[in-house]
Amino acid sequence: QVQLVESGGGLVQPGGSLRLSCAASGFTFSRYSMDWVRQAPGKGFEWVSTIAGGGSSTYYADSVKGRFTISKDNTKNTLYLQMNSLKPEDTAVYYCAKRLLGPVYDYWGQGTQVTVSS
Repeated sequence: QVQLVESGGGLVQPGGSLRLSCAASGFTFSRYSMDWVRQAPGKGFEWVSTIAGGGSSTYYADSVKGRFTISKDNTKNTLYLQMNSLKPEDTAVYYCAKRLLGPVYDYWGQGTQVTVSS
């Protein structure tokens, strides 16, 4: 009964900001690494960011480093992605994903659309 429910997507102009949220339930949130992954229209999946279960370690794709910040609140079972200085190439459906024991995802959210356009 794992559930990942994303929110916060929308339309924003280049240079703008959005904060995505992912509400998690059905598992011990603090014990698992979580990722943000995105898929542009007609494209494959692109890894964006990872955060360790306790929140102590974070990792970013070069394409978003310095602009995006991943975080989590283990008391609220919620994952976040703060997106600043957005570019048109950031346009995609953004998914939160739960890792199993390693670099394998066993659950995904439904995705939230982010559109960056003038």
